Amino acid sequence: MDRGRFGVPAGVWDWAVAVGVAALLVGTGLSGESSTANSDLVGYALLAGGGLALAAGRRAPLLVLAVTGLCAVGYQAAGFDVLAVSYLVAVYGAVRAGHRTITVAVSLATLVAAHLTALVFQDEPVREAFGRGGGVLEIAWLIAAFAAGEAVRQAERRAEEAERTREETARRRADEERLRIARELHDSLTHQISVIKVQAEVAVHVARRLGEQVPEAMLAIQEAGREASRDLRATLEALRDDDTTPPRGLDDVPELVEKSRTLGLDATLTIDRRQHHVPAAVDRTIYRIVQEALTNVARHADATTAVVRIDCLPDSLAIRIDDDGKATPATAPLPGLGLLGMRERVTALGGRLRAEPRDGGGFTVQAELPVDRTS
Repeated sequence: MDRGRFGVPAGVWDWAVAVGVAALLVGTGLSGESSTANSDLVGYALLAGGGLALAAGRRAPLLVLAVTGLCAVGYQAAGFDVLAVSYLVAVYGAVRAGHRTITVAVSLATLVAAHLTALVFQDEPVREAFGRGGGVLEIAWLIAAFAAGEAVRQAERRAEEAERTREETARRRADEERLRIARELHDSLTHQISVIKVQAEVAVHVARRLGEQVPEAMLAIQEAGREASRDLRATLEALRDDDTTPPRGLDDVPELVEKSRTLGLDATLTIDRRQHHVPAAVDRTIYRIVQEALTNVARHADATTAVVRIDCLPDSLAIRIDDDGKATPATAPLPGLGLLGMRERVTALGGRLRAEPRDGGGFTVQAELPVDRTS
């Protein structure tokens, strides 16, 4: 639930302000004299209505601006010379919501309507809906409300930007720490595995040279060492994102799919409605998702075909990779580090990821990444 000031829920705070302004307007109207006694009931209703309309200011600031302006002109026509507090609060809310140009236009129209109403309905030539101070005072009140709304809007925008910067800094530090750990593990494990692989290869070589039968366990150790070395290199390459290697992105996906074909996987790629601009973080994530998905297909899925489709939608970018492997919902594998890393990347960008076996067999990886068109 959104919170207003002092920890009060936003909806409760809005109603408290609306009721307070309505009470202030009605009380001011009761303390004065209206020029037409028969119009008192209508005038009080407009005073109260203008104040209570502020309860919807957070959801519909422009509608509330129009309603409070009409109420101000209306209760002036009914003979109530009351400062249009509700309209000033509505101006503050509309500007805070970012509707500056429309607020200026509506305020000018309200001022003109207020002057015309004073000339038509009042005995005195100039009685203003914003008080008896004349046009200069009216404009001063409006400028004050406008300035307050703009100041709060700028402060909130700076606070949001600061929060976003803190989150990006924390995420970058976490990525740097992961990369550091990955490099340390790579250096340590690579050395140990290299020793095991070399010893196994020497043992196999010596046995064959002496004409002895090579034990199956020794051959398994040799092959496992080779595969572990390849996996470590691939893992570090996937994690590395520094200035020594240009970052891979959407433009490199065709090359990635082509490499999969050379490994015996019948992979196809479709990119629909290419966008002119994709943020760098999204661009890198697209490549990593396709890379990880195709790697899993080649190693674990026992599949012969893979279909990669990338759809560039107006506000998002959708990626889908399907294979014809043997995975089924009944035999769904536990998510590995690659899939978990993929999900972390997508979630960090505010996207969604679905990776699961299909009912008819095969595995599907589907991701949707939001794209800010203004960036």
